[in-house]
Amino acid sequence: MEYLSERVKSLSVSQTLAMAQKSRELTSKGIDIISLSLGEPDFNTPDYVKEAAKKAIDDNYSKYPPVPGYADLREAISRKFKEENGITYSADQVIVSAGAKHSLINVILSIVNPEDEVIILAPYWVSYYDQIIFAQGKPVVIKAKLENDFKIKPEQLEAAIMKKTRLIIFNSPSNPTGMVYDRKEMEKIARVVEKHEGVFLISDEIYEDIIFTGEHVSMASFDFILDRVITVNGVSKGYAMTGWRIGYIGAPLWIARACNKLQGQFTSGVCSIAQRAALAAIQGKGESQKIMKAAFLRRRDLICGLLKEIRGIKVSIPQGAFYVMPDISFYLGKSDGETKIENSDDLALYLLDKARVATVGGVAFGAPECIRISYATSDDLLIEAVKRIKGALEKLN
Repeated sequence: MEYLSERVKSLSVSQTLAMAQKSRELTSKGIDIISLSLGEPDFNTPDYVKEAAKKAIDDNYSKYPPVPGYADLREAISRKFKEENGITYSADQVIVSAGAKHSLINVILSIVNPEDEVIILAPYWVSYYDQIIFAQGKPVVIKAKLENDFKIKPEQLEAAIMKKTRLIIFNSPSNPTGMVYDRKEMEKIARVVEKHEGVFLISDEIYEDIIFTGEHVSMASFDFILDRVITVNGVSKGYAMTGWRIGYIGAPLWIARACNKLQGQFTSGVCSIAQRAALAAIQGKGESQKIMKAAFLRRRDLICGLLKEIRGIKVSIPQGAFYVMPDISFYLGKSDGETKIENSDDLALYLLDKARVATVGGVAFGAPECIRISYATSDDLLIEAVKRIKGALEKLN
């Protein structure tokens, strides 16, 4: 008999990781699967970063590191915040964790009490919802529409803030939609937050280096809410370092100290070698980011153009990251004679089975009328994938 805690039973399995696992299982059986499910750059970690990791091994960085991260790494992150984002966080306000996902749960567990309300903007990244549930908070979802480029309006946020609201999670550039808020739009959101003392905001900026038009704006750069913003970032996306597992926060000191306390009991400090690699990445600023961004822009234009040619598909052109989230509601209720499509999860499974293309259904993102497609793969594979998707969708009536 299993005696699982209610805490674990309340969690869903990450749908992005579940679809990736299914893809791997089919591939291991010799089935030709094109995977457009994981949010992972298809580039290798830059050589100068790898060299720093090799040197760290030779230099015997093999002891327990400090819980919040090495001092020189936190100082480099502090300088990065100041120079690139216009935010003043001292090194003591920076905590380095095992990926941005780890950073997020540290913050949520530090400031959310049972029954506190946490506002998330749909379509949202899958783990936001379940991390709130894990902390015994109550997710409050604000729906953004494709017609508005998946952005909410300030009045929607104002209407959602109640007495029990403790936290807002904000993400630009966005996973899963790729939308980007401009400075004016963000300031309007910030002004709403300013009016509500005791309401905090996590700004998830992990995709800041992948913006195709305009500039990245950090929410904490609006100094009138600096003391209530926690900035989450990391090296995974901008430096093709997903497997190194390095994320970090800049936060009000009392929140940073709380996250340090939590991390001290759960994981201690993050892998010493990965930290040295992250330091090189943040200090180095090679050409790799420009190369990746140019490739993602080309792929965005390619896949959006191809998707628009499919009957019934609606597309909002992403301004950043490497995802597109087409509306597939035209196909809901349709069938190929064997499979009936009730929601986007059904459609994602149908495409995996019939087209041999892995996408992710939008239900777990709070967008049951959409699917998420990652275009972090080669042009040739994107062309072939959309060709397969189009063929499979044509069989639905």
